Amino acid sequence: MEMIGFLILFPFFVALLMACMRKGSLLRRYTLYAACIIQIVCDVYFSVTTLASGKTLTFLEETHGLDQVILIGEWVLVVLVCYYSFKFRKYYCALLSVLQTGLVTWMEKVGYVEQCPTTNHIMIDKLAIIMCLIVGVVGCLICFYAMGYMREYVHHHSEVADRRSFFFAVLFVFLGAMHGLIFSDNMLWIYFFWEITSVCSFLLIGYSQTTEAINNSFKALWMNLLGGLGFAVGIIYAVLQLKVVSLHDLVLIATDGNNDLAGFALVTVAFLAFAGLTKSAQMPFSGWLLGAMVAPTPTSALLHSATMVKAGVYLLIRLAPAMAGNSVGLMIATIGGLTFFMASCLAISQSDGKKVLAYSTISNLGLITACAGIGQEEAVWAGILLMMFHAVSKSLLFLTVGAVENSSGSRNIEDMHGLIIKLPGLAYVMIIGIAGMFLAPFGMLVSKWAALKAYVDAGNVLLVVFLVYGSATTLFYWTKWLGSLVAVHAHSDRIEDKTKPTQWMSLSILATLVVVLCVLFPMASTYIIEPQLQDMYGTQVGDVLGRGNIYIMVMMLILLFIMPVMARILTLGKKEKLSSSYMGGINVDNRKFVDSLDQPKQMYLSNWYITEWFGEAKMLKLSLAVAAAILIILMTIAIGGALV
Repeated sequence: MEMIGFLILFPFFVALLMACMRKGSLLRRYTLYAACIIQIVCDVYFSVTTLASGKTLTFLEETHGLDQVILIGEWVLVVLVCYYSFKFRKYYCALLSVLQTGLVTWMEKVGYVEQCPTTNHIMIDKLAIIMCLIVGVVGCLICFYAMGYMREYVHHHSEVADRRSFFFAVLFVFLGAMHGLIFSDNMLWIYFFWEITSVCSFLLIGYSQTTEAINNSFKALWMNLLGGLGFAVGIIYAVLQLKVVSLHDLVLIATDGNNDLAGFALVTVAFLAFAGLTKSAQMPFSGWLLGAMVAPTPTSALLHSATMVKAGVYLLIRLAPAMAGNSVGLMIATIGGLTFFMASCLAISQSDGKKVLAYSTISNLGLITACAGIGQEEAVWAGILLMMFHAVSKSLLFLTVGAVENSSGSRNIEDMHGLIIKLPGLAYVMIIGIAGMFLAPFGMLVSKWAALKAYVDAGNVLLVVFLVYGSATTLFYWTKWLGSLVAVHAHSDRIEDKTKPTQWMSLSILATLVVVLCVLFPMASTYIIEPQLQDMYGTQVGDVLGRGNIYIMVMMLILLFIMPVMARILTLGKKEKLSSSYMGGINVDNRKFVDSLDQPKQMYLSNWYITEWFGEAKMLKLSLAVAAAILIILMTIAIGGALV
């Protein structure tokens, strides 16, 4: 229990130190580095020792004093939200914050919570361990990277006030809140840490204090506060109708067909699942995640890969057994599948690297959400793997795009043509990240295959269509990007790499993790994911992919390492040959030519973004409107059906 308390509280202590240290302090830099190393070591040690025990651990049955501290903390958050809401005249955010916290306070003070059977507030199982490693390792690597990145950011954005101490402090508060969220089983505790992450994301997105940043930060705030209100209503309903405050107990009641309260439990599941949709940026709530692009790159990486959005899908996976085969699961699976497909299509028309990654994140979160909505063992197996692989690959890509932007001054994919010559180190790292997102035998493709099998077995034809066509569209934007990196023309000259050594350390570790996860995922499935599913469902999970498919993947992985070596051996001693591109005229050099009408032309490389079909102007509003209509209809059906 002492180690759990340390993992939750240590980041808050570091945040306090960061906030008190002056600008440009060497002490601040080395404090951050030391804190990240300590946090990673402790997270790994705790995870390994807990996994070795093979047990689900529970702690803290009686916590009246801590409950009062948490209630005070909730009102501190309300005061903070109200301060910014009145300062920038966004009064609706203050109203949402006061309303949800007021409801929870009323329920606690009236004494309804005391009527619930006492249960342990902390629960550690293998799913919590997976999230602990994602948050601790990936999150701290992002913080490590942020120190070097923010020095360049301040240099390039002289119009933005230097508030790095505040920035680093909020990063660590975020990490502490995420540790608290994943270790908590008491829904009131989960709600408290849930709200901290919402406020932290608001502060990080609005870091630059520009008009665009402020508007986008409030968009993120009100959408997540709306989800928080749904969370609060769900808790109140569970306490009043079910006399339950434990998430684990809630799922047990909802999955017990012989329990007369199972239908009422599904109402709470529906409200909590709604909160999960907002936090994981599912349509129609995807706008806050796209708006987060105005923040510094470490914020994007932290929100899109390791922490913020993973909180939403983590909650949905926790609720997955309760959503199997009912109207709540249908709602979640449909919204997830639609989000996966529509966001994949929208990503095709984007040339801004961070925006492509944002739409890709929304898309992949939709796939995980759909797996949770199906609720069957093999679907949840695929969802957990997707969550793991996505966290590592996407954080690597966000950080690499930030490094490229610092060195080249652009994050546009069109400006990355020939990056393998201009910035070879960053290009290789980016290639690993892109390969991890969609190429065999890396984990994202493996997980999609498992998800497809789960959708077919569940008989959900609509999800099969969404997955097949959504996966096909991912080829458009990933292959365009990958092709740009290796498309070399005559004037792809080397440029200065401004990436700091500490940034390179984070990038190198994440790139290594992408490959290591690919190699070790059968072991992770056997010793972590399958036992977790057995605890969740009480049944033995079979071999989802089949041993033959695993052998094929291992062979493909070996070939990935052998082929570059063989190519190098075959080209030893051979001179480079520059081939001119014939453009139907007379080539002057590899950048200019004279066309058939004797007119000089400039040759350039450019991808096709099909904006006339997949542009935001064509698809975004329509997608959000359709998703909103489906959500309202299915949410009404789910709650009404549960109450009947």
